[in-house]
Amino acid sequence: MNTGRSVHVSSILTNGMVLINGGFVDGDSDILTELYDPSTGGWTTTGNMISARYYHTASVLTDGKVLVAGGGDRRDPLASAELYDPSAGSWTNTGNMSTKRSWHTASTLANGNILIAGGINGDSLVTSELYNPSTGLWTNTGSMNDARAFHTASVLTNGKVLVVGGDEEVDRRRLSSAELYDPSTRLWTKTGSMNNARSGHTASVLTNGTVLVAGGFGDGELSSAELYDPLTGSWTNTGSMNDARDLHTASVLTNGKVLVVGGVNGGHSRILFSAELYDPLTGLWTKIRS
Repeated sequence: MNTGRSVHVSSILTNGMVLINGGFVDGDSDILTELYDPSTGGWTTTGNMISARYYHTASVLTDGKVLVAGGGDRRDPLASAELYDPSAGSWTNTGNMSTKRSWHTASTLANGNILIAGGINGDSLVTSELYNPSTGLWTNTGSMNDARAFHTASVLTNGKVLVVGGDEEVDRRRLSSAELYDPSTRLWTKTGSMNNARSGHTASVLTNGTVLVAGGFGDGELSSAELYDPLTGSWTNTGSMNDARDLHTASVLTNGKVLVVGGVNGGHSRILFSAELYDPLTGLWTKIRS
């Protein structure tokens, strides 16, 4: 990249380019945006965001534009949202959320609307809201059963959204609870709780429809992983990672395996370079070359 950054977001555009925006740069939030071209391996700058933000979310809409929402630090988050147009390389403001928030999740529903859930505004939030791309407006929807930030949200094959874990009281109380959002009723219902409370973890929808949750922070960094079965609403433990980690990334590969990369162990002073693969057929992790 042209600019070093952390707690930014990335989006794969419909043209195959990768959009990187915002994040923590030189001690503060930033507006800087750039594009990665997989065909050349090169980076180019593009139009900067209107508002500096980090710990925000980015969602690719059905028309190819990218919706960025919220962000900022825990004491001064943003309600604003903006749209990136890949054809113009520029940003425009869109409707503001009802609630200022950062550390939230954004999920693209089957109807093209975007569900924003939880996050933080001083304290963790229980509220959620929907963005309608056709109007550019937000509407409040059902509130979660538990306030949470630093959680994960996964769109299941049945269209429901699974929200897992997170911090109920930031830096104090991690959650093991999970709940489901039903777009048809706009309501949340509790489902089975994880075996381990965690935040800062990853959640990956596997090719068989189950959800793999890995790592995160509980009493310390976690190596444990577990699987959620949407048919039964229950969790089972699976193989543990070789390295305990949180604030990492997880990607489902075309062969169905899950690649976990980086993160921290022992606080931000120890950043991990390691990566490992989860094989759903064996339930085991193997380290790969860093």
